[in-house]
Amino acid sequence: MMKCMAVGVLLLALGVAVFGQQAPVLNSVTAGADGKYEAAPDTALLQFNIAAQETTSQAAYERASRAAEQIRELMRKNSIDPASAQIGRYSISPVFDYKSPKRKLIGYAVNTGVTLKLKDFSKIAAIEQQLTDLDITANQSIGYTLDNMEAAKAKAVEDAYRKARATAQVVASASGRSLGELIHASVDSFEPGIRPLTMQARAYSAAAENVVPPTEQFTPQTVTVTAHVNAIFALK
Repeated sequence: MMKCMAVGVLLLALGVAVFGQQAPVLNSVTAGADGKYEAAPDTALLQFNIAAQETTSQAAYERASRAAEQIRELMRKNSIDPASAQIGRYSISPVFDYKSPKRKLIGYAVNTGVTLKLKDFSKIAAIEQQLTDLDITANQSIGYTLDNMEAAKAKAVEDAYRKARATAQVVASASGRSLGELIHASVDSFEPGIRPLTMQARAYSAAAENVVPPTEQFTPQTVTVTAHVNAIFALK
């Protein structure tokens, strides 16, 4: 009886192992392919820091608050809701004079990271110039992304499936068979991160109003979404 139980357990283990490995399906062909879809970005991410330094922490905080209000007013003038700006971080830290042997405390610095999403790309250059003219921001950068990512993923999967089916069709024809219906498929899709375009803290100023912005007339780089499809087709 013990031998029968041992044989039964062994057969069960073998069955689970075969099932886990997805044993080949008879009269079928398996094909895998990569697909991609290139979409124009629909959102620009304008990122910058609000920086303020004063001799006391209270004065630094108040100056940063005034700077933030200037940013909000700038957004209102450009018909942008100030609530759409997102705060990524806020810090206040002491500033020391390291030239002094005793590391003398000389003030406090407040730093706030702000991200602004823009759907209207035509506003980017004007907002950048206004931000730099305020002289209260630093580390400006622009990144482009795609909010409607699911639609792009679907297009990439379609492209991968067409390629996988075309490959399976070649195999079927070469073997003198015809390709049947889809039996099984697995899909993996990959979406990219934000494409950054870093700008200097003061790219241009009001004193140079006739200077063409460095990004003028350039087109944002497309966002490429990729997918991989493994498919099993029946053979007739």
